[in-house]
Amino acid sequence: MKLAYWMYAGPAHIGTLRVASSFKNVHAIMHAPLGDDYFNVMRSMLEREQNFTPVTTSVVDRHVLARGSQEKVVDNITRKDGEEHPDLIVLTPTCTSSILQEDLQNFVDRAQLESKGDVLLADVNHYRVNELQAADRTLQQIVQFYIEKARKKEDLPTDKTEQPSVNIIGISTLGFHNNHDCTELKRLMADLGIAVNEVIPEGASVHNLKNLPKAWFNLVPYRELGLMTARYLEQEFGMPYVDITPMGVVETARCIRKIQSILNAQGIDVDYEELIETQTLHVSQAAWFSRSIDCQNLTGKKAVVYGDATHAAAITKILAREMGIRVVWAGTFCKYDADWFEEQVREYCDEVIINDDHGVIGDAIAKAEPAAIFGTQMERHVGKRLDIPCGVISAPIHIQNFPVGYRPFLGYEGTNQIVDLIYNSFTLGMEDHLLEIFGGHDTKEVITKGISADSDMTWSKDGLAELNKIPGFVRGKVKRNTEKFARDRGIEVITAEVLYAAKEAVGA
Repeated sequence: MKLAYWMYAGPAHIGTLRVASSFKNVHAIMHAPLGDDYFNVMRSMLEREQNFTPVTTSVVDRHVLARGSQEKVVDNITRKDGEEHPDLIVLTPTCTSSILQEDLQNFVDRAQLESKGDVLLADVNHYRVNELQAADRTLQQIVQFYIEKARKKEDLPTDKTEQPSVNIIGISTLGFHNNHDCTELKRLMADLGIAVNEVIPEGASVHNLKNLPKAWFNLVPYRELGLMTARYLEQEFGMPYVDITPMGVVETARCIRKIQSILNAQGIDVDYEELIETQTLHVSQAAWFSRSIDCQNLTGKKAVVYGDATHAAAITKILAREMGIRVVWAGTFCKYDADWFEEQVREYCDEVIINDDHGVIGDAIAKAEPAAIFGTQMERHVGKRLDIPCGVISAPIHIQNFPVGYRPFLGYEGTNQIVDLIYNSFTLGMEDHLLEIFGGHDTKEVITKGISADSDMTWSKDGLAELNKIPGFVRGKVKRNTEKFARDRGIEVITAEVLYAAKEAVGA
């Protein structure tokens, strides 16, 4: 067992809470110790919500451990049902409740007898799945619960909407630019003449879930949340789904063509080629920018990409295929989706890394010495230490990734935002020299600590003084080469003489 102080995907109960708190008038009760209730603070801070997060912690304390927690949990459920009048209460197990081996389904069955609203146990294995997998499972479970409930009451609509319509599945609270992406997807569907039937889970009512089968197809923009629901709806009602993320010019066009084929198969004669061409030429500036002298200056520059499977795969394709930037390696922390990720990026990068250990990722970045990093907030911190610029393209995220302005990553407007992010993430032209001249970004401060503990080296005073004389735009590379030279020879303290010897060894 290993203590982690950085996790790319949180524990399972965070995923369940994200889905539950995304719905309207749904309350989650978390059966956990007091310290596990940080989700409330995290969501209210990042999403800047005016209302309290609809999550209550049923605290596991010494009294519960002594007497058992059934009465306390049931009381908490019925109390919240009476106070908040939610449509649904989701009981969220945690690792603690699993350790106690309590029969939470029995708690739910008892509470349901006294509650006016529905009560549901989130059925996820907290030892085997992470936040993203649990969120996907919880959403599918809630949808299935209300589909079956409507079917029992013979209140399940069977007819499709008059005009072609879509369900957008996977927009949730604490998602990376999710709300902006949703707005852009609605705009794109309007351009295609497609009505939006339902968006789930964000802002949706559980009472409307029975209307999901009325749509002509489902759109799942993110692999991490929504695929299980789309597959369930396909199995139950034969509803086709599109799981091509419309990120970048090429993938957006591919997504639209897939939608066109689905509608054509259902008897609707549509041809979106003219719309694709118009949007590519006049709405998106990415195609124009890729041919401009600015983008050509980036051709061949090295980059690394890391994040969730959806965003890391999409950005890798955009960098390599649309902007001519060399991706040294692309990686994801979604180890459960490794096969899909490798298939998507294999031909667009030199190496594929599937790993969720931030130390390994940091060392891989330091070894590659890229001109720019595209990753999560952790990779941004790594970039700060290595003096390598980083564009954040995936969760985990913090407040700066919840912009007040409009910043979608999907659709044709999203292509413009991504181009700006990529271009501005590189150190450009005379920027290094200007920083050196005007003393910006602490260019004189040498970072002596490596990314992992085994890369720490000690520098003497004269060695640091000599290193400071080297121009900033090559100093990091010289420093890393010198440390490798010293480590290979068992030298513990790097002096000026060692620096000179290292430069001679590499022909500098």
